[in-house]
Amino acid sequence: MRPVDNPLLPQTASPSLEERIPLPHPENALSRTEQRNPRSTDLDRLSTPDLLRLINSEDCRVPEAVAEVLPQVAAAVELAVTALSSGNRVHYVGAGTSGRIAVLDAAELIPTFGLTPDRVVAHIAGGIPALTGPSETAEDDEDAGSAVVAEVEAGDVVVGVTASGRTPYVRAALTTARAKGARTVLISANPASPIAPLVDVHIAPDTGPEVLTGSTRMKAGTAQKLILNAFSTATMVRLGRTYSNLMTDMLATNAKLKDRQLRILAEASGAGQPECRRALLAADGDAKVALLTLLSGTAPDTAARALAVTEGHVTRALRLLTVTTP
Repeated sequence: MRPVDNPLLPQTASPSLEERIPLPHPENALSRTEQRNPRSTDLDRLSTPDLLRLINSEDCRVPEAVAEVLPQVAAAVELAVTALSSGNRVHYVGAGTSGRIAVLDAAELIPTFGLTPDRVVAHIAGGIPALTGPSETAEDDEDAGSAVVAEVEAGDVVVGVTASGRTPYVRAALTTARAKGARTVLISANPASPIAPLVDVHIAPDTGPEVLTGSTRMKAGTAQKLILNAFSTATMVRLGRTYSNLMTDMLATNAKLKDRQLRILAEASGAGQPECRRALLAADGDAKVALLTLLSGTAPDTAARALAVTEGHVTRALRLLTVTTP
């Protein structure tokens, strides 16, 4: 039943038209992602093939923009390696498209590199419902941004991801994290981000105006995906979670991945899959221990000790065992 207004109770005034349609925020002019793209002004008049070619030509600009900021990505990787190797954590904080990309990156580190779920943690404005549904108002919630980093400690790294470079939720999280002694990184598509002075490293590929004005799920989002892929993969490689270009720490949780694990051992060692299977069984399913036994000829317990001393780096463990890598 529809409630009836009670004239005896205080009435809440409806927002005025001015409140519902506020003046543009003064920081908006700083965001390249909100500007109009002069190359796509006839977007709605193009044929489907021409429309797709235009989108593709704009997408081709993204890797070039990312290449320009690789020194900043490298600085962020060093911060993450230091944090994770010291037992600290990396946090991603984002909203909307940026938040979803961050959640995806953090989630995929678990099966790809065998990372425990609490080492790289992603926070998205609006929480879990925002992963599959719109939650645009949540990005303005500064209290929520501060709250998600309440457990951040000195030595952690907090990475804010926001295309515009001015999202209040992300700004509050980074400000709070820095006050707690955490190192901070901002990934944006706005070189003039007002948040930039608040962080240790600002990664800002200038992807320019979007094909569809303000639709940052396009070029800006693609750049964020490329940067997070590179950032997290480089961090895991530096932490010894690969051997050569092979995934030694992946979780083999289904038939396809179990087959891949044996193929990785075979590729890395040159041994046949039956021998690799025997080595894996002798190592109680630990693929990295199995690999080191195959490469060095040592017993599983010796291989495990060498890996423990070298923090899981197969190549360093091989050197420790004075074995030449094939």
